[in-house]
Amino acid sequence: MNFAQRFATHVMVLSAVVVAWSFSAHAAEERPNIIYIMADDLGYGDLGCYGQNRIKTPHIDRLAAEGLKFTDHYAGHTVCRPSRVVLLTGRHSGHTPISSNAQYGFKKGERSVTTLLKKAGYATGGIGKWALGGADSAGSPIKQGFDLWFGYLDQGNAHNYYPEYLWQNEKKIPLPGNVVKQKRVAEKRTTYAHDLMTDAALEFIRDNASRPFCLQAHYTIPHANNEGGRATGNGLEIPDYGQYADKDWPDTEKGFAAMVSRLDSDIGRMIALLKEVKIERRTVVLFTSDNGPHQEGGHKMEYFDSNGNLRGFKRDLYDGGIRVPMIAWWPETVRAGAVTDHPSAFWDFLPTACELAGVKHPQDIDGISYLPTLLGKKQSKHDHLYWQSGTAKVAVRKDNWKAVRVGKTGPLELYDLTADIGEKNNVAAVHPKVTAELAKIIADIAAGKR
Repeated sequence: MNFAQRFATHVMVLSAVVVAWSFSAHAAEERPNIIYIMADDLGYGDLGCYGQNRIKTPHIDRLAAEGLKFTDHYAGHTVCRPSRVVLLTGRHSGHTPISSNAQYGFKKGERSVTTLLKKAGYATGGIGKWALGGADSAGSPIKQGFDLWFGYLDQGNAHNYYPEYLWQNEKKIPLPGNVVKQKRVAEKRTTYAHDLMTDAALEFIRDNASRPFCLQAHYTIPHANNEGGRATGNGLEIPDYGQYADKDWPDTEKGFAAMVSRLDSDIGRMIALLKEVKIERRTVVLFTSDNGPHQEGGHKMEYFDSNGNLRGFKRDLYDGGIRVPMIAWWPETVRAGAVTDHPSAFWDFLPTACELAGVKHPQDIDGISYLPTLLGKKQSKHDHLYWQSGTAKVAVRKDNWKAVRVGKTGPLELYDLTADIGEKNNVAAVHPKVTAELAKIIADIAAGKR
């Protein structure tokens, strides 16, 4: 081969490399940003778009009107720490290290949706409640794939909306004016932690607007300060009651409503920022709650029908404790005003996020990507959905059938969710074959066969 031929070949190879590099760079730039917003103890019926008519949530309602609303989406668990483990690992609570609110921290080298996205080149940020490892442990968020974490590390401290400090990665950030003498109850209240976490989320978006990012906003609103409720009778901590100040409601309910509306307003700020920096069309926003509504801090779940027409609330495995709001917003990609009854759950987020990022998800998970549903395409379905709460409670859903066992030796109850969304009529005796089928699923999972 003469010089001219070698030169021509070199140019062709170089051109091919440049084209390939340009395509890869373009593909990386086109990968959507992912914002996963999770409220804490927000019920299925607490939003206007899910039937609430007294608490005002115009910004979240607009997300639903401009996006996709899930009617059959489920949290990972009925309380917060195990629900977060499920969300991050893509495994249901029959396959996770804990199935209760027991202490747990991620181990060194743990694989999660965050570590996978970081490895894929995403900027990874998180705010809010972590609960899966302290600053000096392998479970620290910064050791678990987060480029930035701002918020609480300890689940108990997250009860207090006026703490003396929050964590930025592994550094304590003092909150001016807050003084806590009694456990998790502030004596002096100046700086509202929720507001700072929102500011950190907005700053993360602005700082990473030119590259793919994943922001997990694990807010603490509207969780009650349980210790504050016991001390003062009102654990719904909020700087002011806002538009509800003049309502003829108990102060606890004014506080609850104001918390939900404050979160709604902050989501409005987040969407406005996406539009300001012109990245809204390449950003997927997912909004949900970590479990069903609480009955704590003086708040009465029935006051606003927080569970809608579902049975039960936080700590129950009836749908009121685990079926949660879920909204997907992605302008010009997700069809506006769409509604889906596709049964999905927290363990589906990991494969969905991986598919959005263009990376293969691990095979040893329970999740199924719901990206096809977001895109209006044919969707693969679960054979069943499963929940376990400690050793006493278990539930499984298969198609329209839902089985629940309360207590180790309790009978297996069966409900037809199509005809009985409120799980009022136990039809186990009427449908023994279905009951036996769901009982076998439960037994197989317990035995490690599924």
